[in-house]
Amino acid sequence: MQEKISYKLLLKQHCEQIILERIAVTQRAMNDAQAAANEESKSSVGDKYETARAMSQLEKDMHARQLAAHQQDLQAIRAINVQTIYFLPVAGAFVKASTVSFFIGAGLGKQTVNEEDIIFLSPVSPLAKQLMQKKTGDEFEFKGKNNILEIY
Repeated sequence: MQEKISYKLLLKQHCEQIILERIAVTQRAMNDAQAAANEESKSSVGDKYETARAMSQLEKDMHARQLAAHQQDLQAIRAINVQTIYFLPVAGAFVKASTVSFFIGAGLGKQTVNEEDIIFLSPVSPLAKQLMQKKTGDEFEFKGKNNILEIY
């Protein structure tokens, strides 16, 4: 039992690390866009200057939205409890199926952890919602038929 909790803790930490990396990359991109906007020097052609500044501002705004989304993802994953053994697929659960494994916590897609491919799902994703209505032994469709072998 402790081994399963430790494994889920590892998966949660993996999620946090990826999200923190995404936050750092987005923050740098946002700062670079701001620096580019600040460096635009006013040329004799005013429209060109205004267009370049506007484009840099749009890019900065886009990165700001991405940053906010990443920070929200980080908050969500940090709020998930992996210290409990679950019997139903919920946020914080690991689901082992016949051909694939899932961790319900953050929508990071397919990741390799300890040489095992795991699909990281957001709890609000359609597939996670489908899984949340299942229990061990139930069948579901994901790239063909799958049986849920274990949930914890």
